[in-house]
Amino acid sequence: MFMKGYIVTFLVSMVPIIELRGAIPIGVTMGVTWWHAVIISMIGNMIPVPFIFFFARKVLEWGADKPVIGKFFTWCLEKGHKGGEKLQAKAGRGMFWALLLFVGIPLPGTGAWTGTLAASLLDLDFKKTTIAVLCGVALAAVIITVLTLCGVTAFTAVKQ
Repeated sequence: MFMKGYIVTFLVSMVPIIELRGAIPIGVTMGVTWWHAVIISMIGNMIPVPFIFFFARKVLEWGADKPVIGKFFTWCLEKGHKGGEKLQAKAGRGMFWALLLFVGIPLPGTGAWTGTLAASLLDLDFKKTTIAVLCGVALAAVIITVLTLCGVTAFTAVKQ
């Protein structure tokens, strides 16, 4: 039972959309100490980053002309390019900080998966992207950990 919490935390942190934002609360509620949950979630959240950066765009481009998936893949590429161009126009030379905040502020549709895909579509530098995403993941970890610990404390106080 003890290892189960660690494994679930790690695996959940690698799932798109849920990522670290769901893994830390799940880990803590499964009995994983908060700082173990943070470390495990950050590692799990960062593992897919190189794969997304180097392969997701290629998969979308490959599938864009396929009969069943073509429309969706084309839509994803166009949406990513348009969104990326808007972000780049607004951020200018501050793309590093824009990407960091995009990944780090835990809102729906943001996170390491989405931020890395956007960076890949914008042809950003891999090393800078990875550092920005890592810093964003750390920022998200701080925010989610504080919210989780406050929530657990409040729930425990109400329960008594």
